[in-house]
Amino acid sequence: MYNSYARSASGFQTTSAPNAGGLIWIIISIVLAVVGGIAIYFTFLSKKNERKFTGFLGWLYDFLTFKTLVIENILKVLYLIIAIFITLSSFAMISSSFIVFLLYLVVGNLIARIAYEMLLVKLVICRNTTEINSKMDKVVDNTKKD
Repeated sequence: MYNSYARSASGFQTTSAPNAGGLIWIIISIVLAVVGGIAIYFTFLSKKNERKFTGFLGWLYDFLTFKTLVIENILKVLYLIIAIFITLSSFAMISSSFIVFLLYLVVGNLIARIAYEMLLVKLVICRNTTEINSKMDKVVDNTKKD
């Protein structure tokens, strides 16, 4: 007489039982991700493979070992989007006041630039620290040989 489905206020049928197939797939995904991550880490990303790969595999190795930082390019694009938005939206202020328009245009872009540069400084420090560390490794290797 009554089925397991209930009608909601919108008229669509809903069920209170969880989707067992979806839950099983999530568990399988977790197990495969853990096994795959461990396998890739100990085979492909091992230290013995450093500078072994070229082309796409070299890029992938650097990407997965975080030697290549993607955030720098993302920040550049976001800065450009924000700067263009501030510049274009500042023209909406002309109707209220020319001074407000100029302040919005100049100060808005200045604040966006300062915020972007503060984020970029952290990346530059990271890159310089990594470079110094790699040079120190070479110095230590040379002193061990002597």
